[in-house]
Amino acid sequence: MTPKTPKNTLCLWYDGTALEAAEFYARTFPDSHVGPICRAPADFPSGKAGSVLTVQFSVMGIPCLGLNGGPGFPPTQAFSFQVATEDQAETDRLWDALLSSGGRPSACGWCQDRWGVHWQITPRVLSEGISDPDPAVARRVFLAMMDMVKIDIATIEAARRG
Repeated sequence: MTPKTPKNTLCLWYDGTALEAAEFYARTFPDSHVGPICRAPADFPSGKAGSVLTVQFSVMGIPCLGLNGGPGFPPTQAFSFQVATEDQAETDRLWDALLSSGGRPSACGWCQDRWGVHWQITPRVLSEGISDPDPAVARRVFLAMMDMVKIDIATIEAARRG
């Protein structure tokens, strides 16, 4: 029996590597798993009969569908997963996992995995600092973040204190 497809699912387009990406996400992020795999019943523009067409998976509880649609639509930074981290160890672990598997750093806590999917590894202290009711605190935290690639929590906390 096939599990019921969630009512709302994010569909991520891959160039033949959806299963590989789903397995990486399941190993890397808590509350993530790989679900049913659908193999193509016939040849299609970017694959052959029997190859992985789609894979259902979740990333931190978010239902996703990886579609092996070919090279036509690479991911952009207009869509990203934002991951709220609790401490520097969790921030470092996730950041390092994404980059060590072939990803690339960006700025302000953003990075891109080897499949082109964008991620924001965002410590909660950063989000709290930027939304602080004291505009001077929010400004200091924001300006500190603007100079970072990976977020450094000790620097953010120092900026909050002034």
